Amino acid sequence: MEYHTPGSFKDAATIAAKAEGVTRFLAGGTDVLVQLRADMVTPDVLIDIKQIAGVKDIAPEEGGWRIGAAVAGAEMTEHSELGKEWPGVVEAMDLIGSTQIQGRATLVGNLCNGSPAADSVPALMAAGALVSVVGASGTRKIPVEEIPAGPGKTNLAKGEVISAVHLPARGDNAGDAYLRFIPRTEMDIAVVGCGVSLRLDGSAVAEARVSLGAVAPRVLLVEDAAKAIIGSSLDDAALEALAAAASAACNPIDDKRGTIEFRTHVAGVLAQRAAKIAYERAGGAK
Repeated sequence: MEYHTPGSFKDAATIAAKAEGVTRFLAGGTDVLVQLRADMVTPDVLIDIKQIAGVKDIAPEEGGWRIGAAVAGAEMTEHSELGKEWPGVVEAMDLIGSTQIQGRATLVGNLCNGSPAADSVPALMAAGALVSVVGASGTRKIPVEEIPAGPGKTNLAKGEVISAVHLPARGDNAGDAYLRFIPRTEMDIAVVGCGVSLRLDGSAVAEARVSLGAVAPRVLLVEDAAKAIIGSSLDDAALEALAAAASAACNPIDDKRGTIEFRTHVAGVLAQRAAKIAYERAGGAK
C-alpha cells in the first residue's frame, strides 16, 4: 500500500489521478479504516488529506459557512454559531455513531461513502449546500445532490476530491430540521431519514427544500414535496400533500430494517414532522 500526505488538494488530486488500483482518501477514517480492517476494501493507494491547510476549519463565508473536509462531527456540534443557523445539518451529523465516532467522522466522508441511508446527506441537500471538487482541471463548486450515484458510488471522476462543504447564508425567517427513524435509540442506520429547509414570508412558506434518505438507491431531493408546502402556512391540507409527495417519491427495498410499505409510509410522516420543526425554527407559530 502506498501512503501519501499531500500538502494541497491539487497535489492530492494529482496523486489520485496517477494512482493505479484502489484509491481511498483519508480524513476521519470511520469508513475507510473499518472497511480496511474488515478486509472489505484494501486500498492500493491511501491519500491522507489531514495535513492540508484549512481542512479542519469552520469559517464564515459570503454570509454562510465553509466546513473543511476533515472537520469532525463533534467540532460542528460544539460550534454554537453554526448550530444556530443550521441546526438541522448539525443535528444530522450528530446522529452518526458513538461519541468516539463523532470525534472523527466528517460530512465529506459521510457523503462520499455513498450510502443511501447517510444521515448528513438529506440535511445537506435540504440546506442547498455546495461542495468544492478539486481535480486535474481545477476547482468547481457543485450542489451536494450531484454527488451520490448509488449505493457505495459517487459521480466524482478519478482524481477528484472534495475539499469543503459550503452552506449558504441562512438569512431571516428561515429554519431547517432533520429527523430519522431507527429501530434503536442510537448508533443505528436510518430506516428512513428526512431533511427539510424552508423560508417564510409572514406565516407562509416562501421557499422550501425536502430531501429523503434510505428510501431509494441514493438520497433524493423531492421537488414535489417542497412544492406541496410553498405558499401554505403548513395547514392540514398542505401537510397531507407533503406526506403524499414524499411517499410517492420512495423506491425502497425490503430488508431486515424495514419493509417497502413501512418505509414509504414513514417517509411521509417524517416529512410532516421535520417540516413542522423547520417552520417553528423559522418563526412560524404552529
